[in-house]
Amino acid sequence: MSAFLEGKGRSVLILGATSSVARALAAEFAACGYELFLAARPGEDLDAVAADVALRKRARVHACPLDALDFDSHDAFWNGIVERVGESLAGVVLCFGYLGDQAKGQQDPDEARRIVDTNFTAAVSLLNRAANYLEPRKRGFVCALSSVAGDRGRQSNYLYGAAKAGLSAYLQGLRNRLFKAGVKVTTIKPGFMDTRMTFGKPGLFLVAAPEKAARQVFRALAAGKDVAYVPGFWWPIMSVIRCVPEFVFKRLKL
Repeated sequence: MSAFLEGKGRSVLILGATSSVARALAAEFAACGYELFLAARPGEDLDAVAADVALRKRARVHACPLDALDFDSHDAFWNGIVERVGESLAGVVLCFGYLGDQAKGQQDPDEARRIVDTNFTAAVSLLNRAANYLEPRKRGFVCALSSVAGDRGRQSNYLYGAAKAGLSAYLQGLRNRLFKAGVKVTTIKPGFMDTRMTFGKPGLFLVAAPEKAARQVFRALAAGKDVAYVPGFWWPIMSVIRCVPEFVFKRLKL
């Protein structure tokens, strides 16, 4: 754990860096001395986040424009990151996601595709590149924010949940692949968080603050965990939900 907390001379790439959790997580890494490469859609939000972390934490922070849904740009983006970080890259954290509109997605193929592509396909495309970079170097970590929504399909958000379930399975396989190379893969399963993505959504409960969630994510990485529920009380909750028989579960309004 102590080696992870000493970030001097090392860098971290955060994908989806303008989300509330990613901002707070960037501050955690910066406080330990990591150089940060913050990737998100180009614009004022990305520049403001990078400037804010650099100023408050006196850290070296770089804004890296990225449109995760522009798949043709992924090669150029990744090659540009590698060229800038050299051999200092300690790990990659993926924080982007799109909750979307379940009802709209049931009728609109474009909305359904956006939900799946953002939460799964784009994540896989970028993390494959990270894995291929870290594996031959036999060091580093990959971390991605999945969701408790992927533990059980619910009628209210099964498009989002299906994409996150796919991401969790992908990370599990990646962890199996990279274990012998000494590359750590951590799956984070957050519950409801107070973010722009969830603002105004009905039916939310046990909503966590992004700053608290970020600290728990950072501690999970420092401890070398494979899977972590954030906040931790979601583990027993989801354990119970996963055990509900399907003939009962399908009758529930969730």
